[in-house]
This record gives sequence, C-alpha cells and structure tokens, in this order.
Amino acid sequence: MKNASYQTYRLDWRELEIEIRYCPDWSGAFRKSCGEAVAHLEIESLCRSPLPMTGTGYRSHFVGARLVDEAGGTPDWKSGEAARRQMSLF
Repeated sequence: MKNASYQTYRLDWRELEIEIRYCPDWSGAFRKSCGEAVAHLEIESLCRSPLPMTGTGYRSHFVGARLVDEAGGTPDWKSGEAARRQMSLF
C-alpha cells in the first residue's frame, strides 16, 4: 500500500543480500472495518536467488499485527534476545 510505513532491514545470509520489510499497520481500511491492524512482511533476495521459503527470491505475507506483537513480546524471546547480546566465555 502506497501510504503504509515500512521498517526496512538488510542482511547478508549465505552470501546473499536479503532485504526484509515490515509494516505493522498495512491498511487503515482493514483496521477500521475489522478493529485491528494487519501487518505486512516481505522478504526478498535482492538478486532474486531462491530462498528456503520461496523459489522466486520474494515472499509476501500478511498476518494480524497483534500476533506479531505477541510473538515478539514473549518472555522467552526477550530472555533469548538478552542472552544473544551477552557475551559468554562458555
């Protein structure tokens, strides 16, 4: 959607440049009619090489924004994220 605001991330994965785009509120009309936001997630291999979830190098997925928030806000995710940031000698 042209007016949607996306967060964009780039990363190198197995020698492929990947771009991930996330919009937490893709359609104001959907939110207005259904009472909650729908999120849009895109993943793209910038050279369009196949990825594990798509043979074309591009994948688009819509999901309830609440589900994304719940998945990212769980105690397990937060503690795992903190552990990944903390360096360990063991």
